[in-house]
Amino acid sequence: MVRIRVLVVDDHRIFAESLAAALAAEPDVEVSAAGSGPAALRCLERAAGEGRRFDVLLVDADLGGHVPGARPAVPVQANNEEGLVDGISLVAGVRSTHPAVRTVVLAERDDPRRAALALQAGASGWVAKDCSLSRLLTVIRGVLRDETHLPPALLTGVLRELTAARKHRTESERLVESLTPREREVLRCMVAGLGRKAVAERLFLSPHTVRTHMQNVLGKLGVHSTLAAVALARRAGVGPADLAPTPQQPNTA
Repeated sequence: MVRIRVLVVDDHRIFAESLAAALAAEPDVEVSAAGSGPAALRCLERAAGEGRRFDVLLVDADLGGHVPGARPAVPVQANNEEGLVDGISLVAGVRSTHPAVRTVVLAERDDPRRAALALQAGASGWVAKDCSLSRLLTVIRGVLRDETHLPPALLTGVLRELTAARKHRTESERLVESLTPREREVLRCMVAGLGRKAVAERLFLSPHTVRTHMQNVLGKLGVHSTLAAVALARRAGVGPADLAPTPQQPNTA
């Protein structure tokens, strides 16, 4: 019998252990539990190293606490206990480090916006925590067949959110394309969290020149702060600059 390996990730211990016990009663399901995003990533790494990879993660949407207005889908590093915003962030981290693993988000309530964010982060399903065990098992087996599962009541709202996100992304991409190659380099440094001095050292420019480039970036993107520029860049798919050491070069403008 081919067994389905499931990892339940929830910081409410009683819920996690109860769900794991219920799923483990199924003859074709093997279950483990983790209480945090970093702990889950350690479980995934350990299992992969032992040749016993997990198939499905069941992730609490509010894992670690939800921060209103925070942008999820930030990859979580296994050694970074503070990198976790919520369960959707973990979904993104798993997608980037263990792409073969399917993730299903477990939520206290239906929320079209957060469900859309979960799908964008790489989730294969969104399930209410009060659903039946048989429904959850259907979803687990379905995502392993590359199906996407959402509650019917959420479909319209999720489609609306995804359409709006696509529109915003297209506009963000158009604005980023208006930047010069050097300004895009500066923007990628900003996405990586570098300040003006660090950008100057990174790109071998004077701080005054970097200040001018940053002002140009903000103006062309139509924003008034570095934080807003970074948010727009991420919507456009702009990644952070590679912070690996670079060979020394003379300063240029």
